[in-house]
Amino acid sequence: MHNRWNDTTANQCVTPLDLRIYTSRLLGADPALVLHGGGNTSVKIAAQNLFGDTETILYIKGSGHDLGTIDRRGFAPCRLDPLVRMGQLPELSDAAMVNAMRCALTDSSAPTPSVEAILHAIIPYTYVDHTHADAVLTILDTPRASAYIQQLYGDKLLVVPYVMPGFALARHCALQLASQLQPHHEGLILLNHGIFTWGDDAKTSYDRMIHYVNVAEQFVAQQIHPATPTVFTPPVTRQTRAQLRHDIASALGAAVVVMPQTDAAGAAFVSRPDLASIAQRGCVTPDHIIRTRQIPLVGRDVAAYVAHYQAWFNQYSADATPPLTMLDPAPRIVLDPELGVLSVGRRVREALIAGDVYRQSIPVIVNAEALGGYTPLPDADLFAIEYWELEQVKLKLLGQAPPLSGQVALVTGAASGIGRACVEALLAQGAAVIALDINPRLTEVFARPDVCAIICDISDEQAIGAAIDHGVQAFGGIDILVLNAGIFPKSRLINAQPSDEWRRTMAINLDANVVLMRECQPLLALAHDGGRVVIIGSKNVPAPGPGAAAYSASKAAITQLARVAALEWGEAGIRVNVVHPNQVFDTGIWSDDVLASRAANYGMSIDDYKKNNILHTTITSHDVAKLVVALCGDIFARTTGAQIPIDGGNDRVI
Repeated sequence: MHNRWNDTTANQCVTPLDLRIYTSRLLGADPALVLHGGGNTSVKIAAQNLFGDTETILYIKGSGHDLGTIDRRGFAPCRLDPLVRMGQLPELSDAAMVNAMRCALTDSSAPTPSVEAILHAIIPYTYVDHTHADAVLTILDTPRASAYIQQLYGDKLLVVPYVMPGFALARHCALQLASQLQPHHEGLILLNHGIFTWGDDAKTSYDRMIHYVNVAEQFVAQQIHPATPTVFTPPVTRQTRAQLRHDIASALGAAVVVMPQTDAAGAAFVSRPDLASIAQRGCVTPDHIIRTRQIPLVGRDVAAYVAHYQAWFNQYSADATPPLTMLDPAPRIVLDPELGVLSVGRRVREALIAGDVYRQSIPVIVNAEALGGYTPLPDADLFAIEYWELEQVKLKLLGQAPPLSGQVALVTGAASGIGRACVEALLAQGAAVIALDINPRLTEVFARPDVCAIICDISDEQAIGAAIDHGVQAFGGIDILVLNAGIFPKSRLINAQPSDEWRRTMAINLDANVVLMRECQPLLALAHDGGRVVIIGSKNVPAPGPGAAAYSASKAAITQLARVAALEWGEAGIRVNVVHPNQVFDTGIWSDDVLASRAANYGMSIDDYKKNNILHTTITSHDVAKLVVALCGDIFARTTGAQIPIDGGNDRVI
């Protein structure tokens, strides 16, 4: 564990809150300490109130904020005295506790204080740090946790048995601190939960955290011998992945992305002969349950996982008052010897967070097992956390999912023009995108986790297959296919048409799309909301022009193919529609030469040609992309086989 404190940087902090932000970010920068909103920090500061009286304010991390990026807005300023007095009450519901904490805020616009605010308040030190350090959790999730803590830390840390977070924990700790806290204590251990350290200055509290975690890391390293890294090559077909994703989406009731998280440690973990036992004892800390669920799915039997979850819910909700409503029973983590470690989410970010949390959990589980047996909290405690109303609030902070959340789209010709605009529009609606283009700049254009950018020559059938495999491995399947890539050869009359140019136009504009449709159809048939295909046609289909025989014929052919596909694929719930743009001049096919040539064919100036439509308007790539996305959504959910112009109105078409 690296101590990241830097005197030069710390000396630039003007106020105690500045120092609190600085050390909070130091803690948040290390995933071995905290992950995705985990952990907590606070500082107590004397301040004058509106009436000129001096009172102590507890600045504590607001619920849902991340220590790695926190700033002033992420801290909730609470009057200390009401929090301390709350900790002395004999009982208080968690909902009433949260309301009282919000009433204690000095800024009504501040975030809701962490549920551990009372605990931070009753600790009589200026700075308090709390983490779920991996090495500490490794020790805490064993039967000999208390003995190990005594052996490693002596009497420097108070040890508190697990109590559910919220008022019960605050009250329990208040009693413990009142009776046991001594000046030599430098922190506190919550069994099966994490570690607190404190100090009257930021550096002391931070240094103590790093020191005690280091002690745990060194102890674990001495006891455990790392396994030999495993090389993992997933051998399963794209259809297997898509079927698993379909089954999980059915259990959840919405489309999901299923993303691989396997590294060497994950590969070794899913290969363990005791995987079914060790992985299904529960999560390493209760904070993880909203990200990873109580247990992962081991193997691919989603129906069995759902049945287990329903039985688990029925067992522990029987006496709940008021009655509880079961959450969706879908897994968030999948462990499979062939597929590796997979994470599930309605959004890519959710899947990535779940994957990060579980990857961090694997060494804790493995090392705790080697230290005497991985022993997390019992099911009853984990159930109480998953259905704790304050924990569910964290998920609600994510907000409503965009319309295409969890859906996966494959877009060809994605580096520029209509293709790029379609990718951007799909992302804005929440979809993950497999983006294909021959342009090597594609990976620079879309360097983000919700895009799988693949350099691909779609005239190469093997390259198409490899690209689809890659994309399905990245996100789990394909729901939407946008066939946009195409070329517009130089304007030529038929009697001057070279055969090689004709064949290349057909190969890219028609043949490649036949392969893409053929290979994607089984995946589209497994789409949770029904597969969708949108083909970028052309005004040249209903109204061809002179000098564009190869282009017009190829677009007419792919349109006819779409009509046949709509007839053949409707039974599988796949919709196939075509949009016919005209004169979209911000695309790659409209080079200066092509534009001049087409204008000359019509005997027009370039400016007149650009607005040669009934509305005298221009059509942009983004206009076309909006129509494409609309065809993928609910508005056109009962439309297939349609051909929709987006051309400003053309008298030859009308």
